Amino acid sequence: MILEGRSLAAHIREPLPGRAEAVCQKMGRPIKLCAIGSTEDYGAYLYLKKEVEAAKKLGVQTQIFEINHETPAAEFLALVERLSADEATDAILIPRPLPAHLAATDFADRLAPQKDIDGMSNINAGNLFLCKTWAEVQALKGFVPCTASAVIRLLQFHRVPLEGAEAAVIGRSSTVGRPLAHLLTCQNATVKICHTKTDLPRALKDADLVCSAAGTPGLIQASWLRPGATLVDISTNWQNDHLCGDADPQALAQRGVSYSPVPGGVGPVTLAVLLENIILSGERKLKENV
Repeated sequence: MILEGRSLAAHIREPLPGRAEAVCQKMGRPIKLCAIGSTEDYGAYLYLKKEVEAAKKLGVQTQIFEINHETPAAEFLALVERLSADEATDAILIPRPLPAHLAATDFADRLAPQKDIDGMSNINAGNLFLCKTWAEVQALKGFVPCTASAVIRLLQFHRVPLEGAEAAVIGRSSTVGRPLAHLLTCQNATVKICHTKTDLPRALKDADLVCSAAGTPGLIQASWLRPGATLVDISTNWQNDHLCGDADPQALAQRGVSYSPVPGGVGPVTLAVLLENIILSGERKLKENV
């Protein structure tokens, strides 16, 4: 089975223009998204602009603030605080990676959780990790990291069993690997978190589900996975003039492994979830002001 994501993404995005218009009518202005992006990571910055353009098509007002290795830490922190306090700003997006000196700051502690649409603030991250069950995750008033959320929704859309499943997550980043592993445990899967020191063939051989966010083309060999397993390939790598994930889809198919394609798998769902969160930030502000 191929776990394509475009159908799910279209389903998520279909009602968003109407929801955005409803918020605009009640608020008296469009929802406003402010993004802080590093111009030094060319790929990440291009993707940020794609996200912003997609938001504009929904009727969202957008603004990008550019940063780089010369941006003073104090200026970056002041910007985060200003946008967090600004009543006219409803959603804030700060894609990683950031320049090292800015990543080392406590900006996540200064980011307003109700505007933090990618779930990176300390409050949103902390509240997520306090959850034990899926019902508790769904009851959160904050936001969950978009990519991790997209993986779960893609698996649910394709009816991949999670309860009781043996799962392995490759990657331990705070943006994807660790939140995804936690969401899977909230779905009652048993999860291994794998990293650069993990013996992957041994760790993956009995897994029902493998989620890879390593960002290394060709890392995962189909022979490491058992027939009937599922691989969610989260990585987007550029190799030999084309996009690819961490595994060879043809080899996975020959092995009898279900997989998400790159491109066309997790990526479109992640963008759809991000857009949904932008609209949700405006809807929640309206409820707070009632």
